[in-house]
Amino acid sequence: MRAPPPIDIALTRFGCWRGALAFLAICTAAVTAAWLVASFDQQPAALRIGVSMVASSMLAVMLSAVRVPAVELRWDGATWSCAVRAGARTGLAVQGELTVALDLGSWLLLRFVPAGSRRRVDARWLPAQRRGLEAQWHALRCAVHAPRPARAAP
Repeated sequence: MRAPPPIDIALTRFGCWRGALAFLAICTAAVTAAWLVASFDQQPAALRIGVSMVASSMLAVMLSAVRVPAVELRWDGATWSCAVRAGARTGLAVQGELTVALDLGSWLLLRFVPAGSRRRVDARWLPAQRRGLEAQWHALRCAVHAPRPARAAP
């Protein structure tokens, strides 16, 4: 079994991600508003307030996920590294583990966990879309889905 070849790719376009989150936010707000209007007299005030607070929290989380910084992913044949890009400069690359959370063919949701991280909140969610990466898309998909090389036993 061969390991996928090295790849260096910049994820800078997030139109599908932002569109999906906007759609979810609109649906959440519409369903909550419809439920509140339809059940205004039947439900206690505490339940209406609770549902409104949960829906507002969901909207806040979705809106916070809209801003995704551009990143540069690198697979060297053995490990993944991720560096945040700020304008023309690229930050310090961090090595870690990259897994596919969702694969929709022309769109991927990747999860990058820095090496040595023990907390789940350290994970970085990276949406990747084919648009803008047509020449590298196949290589990226091969790299993220290929089995990792076996590590040497200590």
